[in-house]
Amino acid sequence: MDVTLPKLAEGADSGTVVNVLVSEGDQVQLDQTLLELENEKAVAPIPSPAAGRVGRIHVLVGQVVSVGQALVTIDEERVSAPAPAPAPAVEAPPPATEAPAEAPSAPVPVSSSGAPPPASPTVRKIARELGIDLTRVKGSQRGGRIVMADVRGYIQGLQQLALKPSAPPAETAVNLFQTLDLAKWGPSTRERMSPLRRTIAQRMTESWTTVPHVTQFDDADITGLMELRKRYAKAYEKSGARLTVTSFAIMAAVSALDKYPVFKTSIDYEALEIVTRDYVHIGVAVDTEAGLIAPVIRDVDKKNVLVLSRELDELAGRTRERKLTADEMQGGTFTISNLGSIGGSWFTPIVNSPQVAVLGMGRGVLRPVVRDRKVTPRMVLPLALSYDHRVIDGADGARFLREIVRCLEDFPEADIKWPVS
Repeated sequence: MDVTLPKLAEGADSGTVVNVLVSEGDQVQLDQTLLELENEKAVAPIPSPAAGRVGRIHVLVGQVVSVGQALVTIDEERVSAPAPAPAPAVEAPPPATEAPAEAPSAPVPVSSSGAPPPASPTVRKIARELGIDLTRVKGSQRGGRIVMADVRGYIQGLQQLALKPSAPPAETAVNLFQTLDLAKWGPSTRERMSPLRRTIAQRMTESWTTVPHVTQFDDADITGLMELRKRYAKAYEKSGARLTVTSFAIMAAVSALDKYPVFKTSIDYEALEIVTRDYVHIGVAVDTEAGLIAPVIRDVDKKNVLVLSRELDELAGRTRERKLTADEMQGGTFTISNLGSIGGSWFTPIVNSPQVAVLGMGRGVLRPVVRDRKVTPRMVLPLALSYDHRVIDGADGARFLREIVRCLEDFPEADIKWPVS
């Protein structure tokens, strides 16, 4: 029986093989992991649907595979394996032979898996009527999904090129896929980009080129906050949680998001609508050996500091071990990136589209501050707020950041103390 690639998550039609854990001829048991695939920023194990012997391995590490594609062939054990064991293979998604029907024969930069780019039936129909090859259209939505705004932008780009027939390609567009020849200048080493790094590069490029960023900076006096943290840190540790500045920042974000709901919006260009979320899911950037990953904590507005601190610590641990599911990295309302443990002050974080804002935190440092006409040492936390200027005006950005500062400077002790006594 052939073990094929199932659908890993909503909108996930492909994955990259990052580990092959068996060899041809190996005996495998039911549910034994055969290989691991990376999709978006999650690593998913592919288990064996039956006990038997590995007859053939169809993929290599680093290969991009699509839904329904054969990964491994298993020669089932007829004696020890029960009859119902092969049942999961019947439920596998349709073979990938349907996908290439719409895929172009020419190589394209946006569909390395060979599958057609994601788009709604309406977009596909209009593209066919206009004779547009969707594989040459850059999708602006998550996962490279193409919407009507992308098709219109592609057509406008063609019109602009038509007005300048004499202009060489180098003058009209930046070639992101040019080959770098650095060896002529001296020794160099090449290393293939990991699937995670490729995903990060794609997402950041899409966000930076499609979202008009504005970044505002401010400082928060967290002297009192650090005293509260020191007072309750041991009690939290006894309750199985770490009380960190990030926990306080998340609670401050909850207050600011409630007061300024425009920061909970996203733009749906296909429908020409601004969508406001009625929930508060906060993404927290975690530094891992493989790259930056931002898992999402759900319904933070319904949790106290203790529960939030526990969940934050547990989620960060699983993130570093690459044990997150794709769903745990999606659906965020707002993102926080804290570089304080590394160092530095202000920086310009990039909005994690389709979100419209992200908060960056530097390292808190002791600085001389004038209070009541006297210079006194205070712990100051540098903050940077980047936001989408298409929906958020500068005045709202300033108000939102000031609300974050206010919450950090006047954090109520009752919120930390309860339910820890």
